[in-house]
Amino acid sequence: MPKREVDLVVISDIHLGTYGCHAKELLSYLKSIKPKKIILNGDIIDIWQFSKSYWPESHMKVLRRLMKFVSEGVPVYYLTGNHDEMLRKFADLKIGSFRLLNKLVLNLDGNKAWIFHGDVFDITMQNSKWLAKLGAVGYDTLILLNSFVNWCLTSIGKEKMSFSKRIKASFKDAVKFINDFENTASDLAIEKGYKYVVCGHIHQPEMREIISPKGKVLYLNSGDWVESLTALEYHDGQWSIYKYQTESLVDMVADTEDFLDNQDLEAMLDIKSLFTQFKGAKV
Repeated sequence: MPKREVDLVVISDIHLGTYGCHAKELLSYLKSIKPKKIILNGDIIDIWQFSKSYWPESHMKVLRRLMKFVSEGVPVYYLTGNHDEMLRKFADLKIGSFRLLNKLVLNLDGNKAWIFHGDVFDITMQNSKWLAKLGAVGYDTLILLNSFVNWCLTSIGKEKMSFSKRIKASFKDAVKFINDFENTASDLAIEKGYKYVVCGHIHQPEMREIISPKGKVLYLNSGDWVESLTALEYHDGQWSIYKYQTESLVDMVADTEDFLDNQDLEAMLDIKSLFTQFKGAKV
């Protein structure tokens, strides 16, 4: 089956190394496309909650697939987020077609796109990092509980439900935070003269034009691979939100397509030991 060509793919908030990560679904998506550029917009590997006791093969396969893109010469930009902020000390690292950055301005058909994770606008992150980390643990626990409930609902023929989406919709402060986040990012982008502003962080896929007295900008958010299972795609001058659907992809996850087998990868990079060290390091 031919792979779908895409000019640019933006993925964020994968949270590899946590129970909530949908690595198998992401791997199916990555194997179904032929991108010209990939932007990993933060919280790709969850160093905050990383544990050597939990690193499934499916999570390793996602990294191998991304490495395969790099080996093929596809530009892959890794923009740091709050859960992988330990990597910020290595910003501007370049290995082949791989770049590690904190933010990126990209020219898309003559229009500038300002791309960054977005945690800089999170007051909790800036002032109470311990509270943000506690919230991350609580969120991961909520996702685990939600997965069990959805399994029960599916087994009796009921539709799945999202605890976190219901909570966000129920609390005015959560809705206000999302609106403030989007408006703040957009206002700054308008001031800088950017056509697009692309974020992650809030796990809320979005694509909408925001207009202010100073101008307008297209605000985009790539969502996440914990609940939304979404990505942003730019192709032929148009943006769209990709939403993973089980029936929409042929199962293209074959071991024979892996770039490196486990032993080769572990010989090059001991992922578990490396990120355990990052987790204990001071930024």
